[in-house]
Amino acid sequence: MIHKNINSELLQELINISLTMFRKNFFDIFHGAISMKIDDSKFMINTKDAVLNSPALENYMVLTHKRNYSWQEASDDAFIHSFIYKEISEAKCIAYTFPNFTMAHSLNNNKFIPKDYFGYKKFKEANIYNPGDYDSWYERADVEICNFLRQNKVNFIIIRGYGLYIYERDLPQLAKTISMIENSAKILVLSDTFKNTHNFNILNNVDS
Repeated sequence: MIHKNINSELLQELINISLTMFRKNFFDIFHGAISMKIDDSKFMINTKDAVLNSPALENYMVLTHKRNYSWQEASDDAFIHSFIYKEISEAKCIAYTFPNFTMAHSLNNNKFIPKDYFGYKKFKEANIYNPGDYDSWYERADVEICNFLRQNKVNFIIIRGYGLYIYERDLPQLAKTISMIENSAKILVLSDTFKNTHNFNILNNVDS
């Protein structure tokens, strides 16, 4: 499935980054997607049944933007990656991840506003996207994700209850940005949990 002319160092970098992101719980078993642009007509992406904690070359394949039989073996998110590559020239690599704290924060908030120093300096704030009806989401996802990225002039989108889509110019920066988003979200979630617990304890003490 891997094209014979693919740079072996780039392929190894993709595998290494995938392993790192899996160990950070950004991917789950058979859940998530990571890709890398090869040229204007091709990109590499994980297969449909890939377990991204495995270094096996068979977990990755090359697709052209023109859909053919090989797309049947690719990640279900390949069409979204393809659309982003075609519409956003700055995108050199893309990931669809499901970081736990980012998703937990997205369920009860309309904005992502980091309160830690590094998160604030990097992101300031970002809108959280509501996908609406889950049943029709995959029919709309590619266009709506791309529109959000371009209209908001950002390189990532937090989609409530669905996941985080992000593009970057290189794979290490891709992993770094996801990690920063998740760390900031973790701080927000833990801070809210602590605050709610503290308020609950105060009310209990008052009642008693």
